[in-house]
Amino acid sequence: MKGIILAGGSGSRLYPITNGLSKQLTPVYDKPMIYYPLSVLMLAGIREVLIISTPRDSAAFQSLFGDGAWMGMKISYAVQPKPEGIAQSFIIGEEFMAGGPVCLILGDNIFYGQGLSAIIEEESKLSEGACIFGYWVRDPERYGVLAFDAKGEVTGISEKPAEAPSNYAVPGIYFYDSRVCRYASDLKPSKRGELEITELNMLYLKKKELKVRLLSRGMAWLDTGTHDSLLDASNFIATIERRQGLKIGCIEEIAYQKKFISREELAELVKRMPMNGYRVYLQEILEQPGG
Repeated sequence: MKGIILAGGSGSRLYPITNGLSKQLTPVYDKPMIYYPLSVLMLAGIREVLIISTPRDSAAFQSLFGDGAWMGMKISYAVQPKPEGIAQSFIIGEEFMAGGPVCLILGDNIFYGQGLSAIIEEESKLSEGACIFGYWVRDPERYGVLAFDAKGEVTGISEKPAEAPSNYAVPGIYFYDSRVCRYASDLKPSKRGELEITELNMLYLKKKELKVRLLSRGMAWLDTGTHDSLLDASNFIATIERRQGLKIGCIEEIAYQKKFISREELAELVKRMPMNGYRVYLQEILEQPGG
C-alpha cells in the first residue's frame, strides 16, 4: 500500500502565523506539523508517499524531505493548484498509486494513542473496499459526521450538518482500494466547489463496502485548523513528551525501529543535526543497549 499526504490549502485561517504558507510547515512543539501524519504512514509500514501541496509550498517540502531515501522512504511530490476538495487527491495521485490501494491522511491531522500502530497496520493490508474511522467530539457540526441505526450500524455520513446525527466525526485518515481513482473522477463538485470526501465515502457505503472503525476514548485526534487548536496540539505534544520522555512523530526514530534505516545510517543523521533536544533524544536511542 502507498500513502498520500494532502498538505494543500493556503493556511489563511492561521494568518499571520503561516503568512499564507501551508500550515503543515508550521512547528507543532518541536517538529514541523507534517512530521505527524508522515509518522502515521510510517507506523503502518508504508514507505512510498506522495505529498500533495500548493504550487507555493512544493519546493519547501522537497527541501525538507528530498526523495526520502535518507530515512528509507520514497517520497514524491505533486501540486494541487487550487483547494478543490480532499477527494481530488486521488485524481492528482492516480499515476502515483499505479492501480494499487492507498492510505490518505490530511497534513494537519495528528493521531496518538495506545493501539494506533496495530490499527493502521491492520488496515494497511486492505485490498478491497474502504475503511474510515469515527471519533467522538463535542462539536461534530465542524466535520463529516456518522449516522447510526438502532443496531449501531452506520447508515450515512453528512458533511458539516447544522444538526449532527451523532457525536462521531470522521477524522482525516482514510484507506481505499484501487477503485477510488475512478470513483473520485466521477464525482461532481459540491455547492462549495469541492470534490467532497464524504460523497466518496458514501459511494462505498451504498455498495456495502465501507468499513467504519470507532476509535476509543484513549485515542487522541487533533485537527489543527485554528489558532486555538494549533496551540492545544503543541501543548498536548509537549506534555506527553516531557512526561514520558518519548517523542511523538519522530520520523527518524520510526525509520530506525521499522528497519527502514540501519543504526549506522541513524548515527549519520544525528551527526548532521544541530545540537538541541531532538538530537539528544536520538543520540540517547543510539546509546541504549542494543541501540
